[in-house]
Amino acid sequence: MSASPSLRLGAGSLSPLWAPFWVVVAGLAAMYGPSFHDLFTGIWSTDENAHGPIVLSVSLWLLYTKWNSIADDVKPAPAPALGWPLVVLALLLYVVGRSQDILIFEIGSLIPMLAGLMLVFFGRATLLGLWFPLFFMLFMIPLPGVLVDAVTQPMKMAVSWAAEHLLYALGYPIARTGVILVIGQYQLLVADACAGLHSLFTLEALGLLYLNLVRHDSFARNLTLAILIVPISFTANVIRVIVLTLITYHFGDEAGQGFLHGFAGMVLFISALILIIGVDSMLRFGVRQTDAPA
Repeated sequence: MSASPSLRLGAGSLSPLWAPFWVVVAGLAAMYGPSFHDLFTGIWSTDENAHGPIVLSVSLWLLYTKWNSIADDVKPAPAPALGWPLVVLALLLYVVGRSQDILIFEIGSLIPMLAGLMLVFFGRATLLGLWFPLFFMLFMIPLPGVLVDAVTQPMKMAVSWAAEHLLYALGYPIARTGVILVIGQYQLLVADACAGLHSLFTLEALGLLYLNLVRHDSFARNLTLAILIVPISFTANVIRVIVLTLITYHFGDEAGQGFLHGFAGMVLFISALILIIGVDSMLRFGVRQTDAPA
């Protein structure tokens, strides 16, 4: 009788049955190591892409925890006929991306690579059990500059417009020219990091992570909250710009710049999380009212 290898990462994972898997893992580390080194020392060190390392860390944590959570329920059933085409596709994407400096191909190839290897070694059931960590990795892939520029400018205009009208309604002496807010004696430029596509992308990742962790039973509730993450993200960016504008107006430009570099990101995430939890609570109330007997 042949033994079937357990999926659980632990002492059993060091058995000879796992040897080919760990050889492949070592190969992946050698293959993608230089790519991630370039990211950490390059684009991920900028304010616009600072979410990249966070998304990577969360993805790896999710991959590890979900792997162990399905270990006792899913038995390996390799599907190489499905897996190898994905591996070949990932290798082609990596070669093109690495040689031509196209990050969306180079880093994005990691997802089909991992998916293909899971199929080759463990099968479809394992891949289905780990789909969310792989999907979440999409948010760490650097976006093409053309797309970022095309989407960011309208977003900055919209955030600037909303911040101006809200502060004006509250009685503040504020005016706007494009994405420049003038309040009192101060001028503030709404930068890409404050209201750009990268910021929206980060908040989308936060919302989807929240959805995955809370695991609601109601499909309608999950779908509605997923759709509402977009306006929630926009609102969080407006709150961030308003807070920065008020700090600059009341405490001076130096305080505003200090806030921008020290706490602006924290305000963005806290605002988004509070809004997501608040909207989720209202949806929960709505679902209870709908399910309540007449």
